[in-house]
Amino acid sequence: MADREAGKPLISAEGLTIHRGSQTVIDKISLSVSAGEIVTLVGPNGAGKSTLIRALLRLIDCDSGTIEREPDVTIGYVPQQLEIDPTMPINVRRFLRLGALAPEDDMKRALDEVGVAKVIDTPMQGLSGGETRRVLLARALLRDPDLLVLDEPTAGVDFGGQAELYELIRAIRDRRQCGILLVSHNLHLVMAATDRVLCLNHHICCEGQPDAVTRNPAYLELFGSEAAASAMAVYTHHHDHDHDLSGAPVDQEDHHDHEHSHG
Repeated sequence: MADREAGKPLISAEGLTIHRGSQTVIDKISLSVSAGEIVTLVGPNGAGKSTLIRALLRLIDCDSGTIEREPDVTIGYVPQQLEIDPTMPINVRRFLRLGALAPEDDMKRALDEVGVAKVIDTPMQGLSGGETRRVLLARALLRDPDLLVLDEPTAGVDFGGQAELYELIRAIRDRRQCGILLVSHNLHLVMAATDRVLCLNHHICCEGQPDAVTRNPAYLELFGSEAAASAMAVYTHHHDHDHDLSGAPVDQEDHHDHEHSHG
């Protein structure tokens, strides 16, 4: 990962529009993600979140708009779904080497960073939902990314496991100072683990810091009672300390600058 200037966008988009037949899937969307920033896309099913991610990754073409990236930016991508042929035996070590021959030490280090070092010889089909998501995250980290793009990173994980994964994602950002763009449905968890939120329903309904978005009428109208639950989880976390590999703050007794505000 190259040294990146804080606050300078790693990737930015302006006026992105995609049509499918007569339907406008995403409509004049503009966004940016900078180094050290977690940006979250929220929205109902069918709102165009995954389509937008694929467009930003240049996996699909846009009908109009522009996408710019910092020179030589490295992107690590975690897809929403992983399809593995159940008849094909493949363990975690072999999976991590698909597409690139990663050194053994690098694989072990990445798995340790996400908390699943013990599964390196486990068949992929034998992993739990949470272990699978962590292995996918480790695979993305092997690229030493400037930008992590995570499409529903807690899919198939129970509630407690989701909270742990969001804490892990935030700890990775703190440690690596990479930018993170993620898609989530779990509003009340993700709102507490992000810096900026974009509320999407084919277009951007509202955007801003989590506590502001949860009070926005467009957000409340789109999500209703679920929005009220997420508002209760919003807080601002001042990162004036480092985290260890588990994500716990270092020198905790010297750092208590945690403001909590409930919307």
